[in-house]
Amino acid sequence: MLDRRQLLAGASATAAIAAMPLSLKARTRDLPNIIFIMADDLGYADLGCTGSRMNRTPHIDSIAENGVFFTQGYANSSICSPTRTGLLTGCYQYRFPAGLEEPIVPTSPPGTGIPHEWRTMPEVLRELGYQTALVGKWHLGQPPLHNPLTHGYDHFFGIVPGGVDYFRHHPVQGGRDVGVGLMQGNEEVERAGYLTDVFGDEAVRVIREKSGPLFLSLHFTAPHWPWEGREDEEVARMMQDFRHFDGGTLETFANMVSAMDDNVGKVLDTLRDMGELDNTLIVFTSDNGGERFSDTWPFVGMKGELLEGGLRVPLLAQWPDRIAAGTRTDQVAISMDFLPTFVSLAGGEVPADTYDGMDIGAQLLDGADPVERTLFWRMASNGGMAAVRSGDWKLLVTGSEQYLFNLANDPRERANRKDAEPEIFRRLRGEWDAWNAQMLPYPLGSSRQDNREFFSDRY
Repeated sequence: MLDRRQLLAGASATAAIAAMPLSLKARTRDLPNIIFIMADDLGYADLGCTGSRMNRTPHIDSIAENGVFFTQGYANSSICSPTRTGLLTGCYQYRFPAGLEEPIVPTSPPGTGIPHEWRTMPEVLRELGYQTALVGKWHLGQPPLHNPLTHGYDHFFGIVPGGVDYFRHHPVQGGRDVGVGLMQGNEEVERAGYLTDVFGDEAVRVIREKSGPLFLSLHFTAPHWPWEGREDEEVARMMQDFRHFDGGTLETFANMVSAMDDNVGKVLDTLRDMGELDNTLIVFTSDNGGERFSDTWPFVGMKGELLEGGLRVPLLAQWPDRIAAGTRTDQVAISMDFLPTFVSLAGGEVPADTYDGMDIGAQLLDGADPVERTLFWRMASNGGMAAVRSGDWKLLVTGSEQYLFNLANDPRERANRKDAEPEIFRRLRGEWDAWNAQMLPYPLGSSRQDNREFFSDRY
């Protein structure tokens, strides 16, 4: 893996990825479409196939029924834009200044975004013969410097910030629309309608108008606040603060999830009508765990925390030509795995030691046995948090407390085994320290503290 100096300079990274064979340009008809669908703040148990007690999601559930269900899917972070940084780069987000923002907000340093010299997932797939499009949420920097079009997408329609009102299509503060609303490329545009439906309709249009293999990122804002279903346009007109701390119900949340499911159904129906469903890889997941009205059962914790409820997410995929229906895998997988996986499935060769993500294609397609791996997280928010998952063991530090859990026996993270298993605890703590030394420190003097200092006084 590239060290920090190489990464920020960009030259070595660019040279490494530039060596990737691009011979697939001559036979793009053989490439599958790739549709990557990401929900926003969807909890692990918010789908029918993951045990929802409230929500009906027949179309999303059908992806698991007709393909593979990953029982141990993780997000790169429990916050929006760090996960999206990991997804697009194939790396731990902490290797990039943008990934240290939890999340990127208007007060983040000017120019915050993924370095342009780093070739992102859509850039590499475009070189392998794909048309590339992002419909939905960006949240990785401010245009025109950091726009999906400057990071590998041929087409962009969606929103730039972390959230907007579902009818007004803007952030709302003090009852007024603020900031930038819907964008088409680099231009702000007006569209009427419920945002989840607007994104679904645009995704269908992109699919119908494509002229070759398509990589489509469909990043819904649902079920992120504000809490508005299709029937709540009057609520939107009266909205004072779109963060909506004073509103919402379980029924409204269920309606928001149902609207997203309807639009996933539109995508599936369009591909079926075009005769392309069988040769399309569709992945569905979330950017982090659930928030407020969400259900994370059997896990505890939520968005913004490194407990399993903040990190464990639904992960489903179908590709009828290649994936057997009704498959399940216990492979531990994470957002940053999709760059090397998609490149490999498209016939490209992933340069060694370039990505932190792992090619999970064998588990995705062939039901290969799970490969044991170690994953790391850290957050400067909420007093500082860190976690390691290695096999069945998880080390968690939050504030001044330290825990060791066996997730196979204790998925709810209730039984602290730190004192009973001191060798395992010390091993994971040493692995975290070694990993953390390779990551960028949080900027000193900011609201985020250097996690190396955070840990040094606790051991």
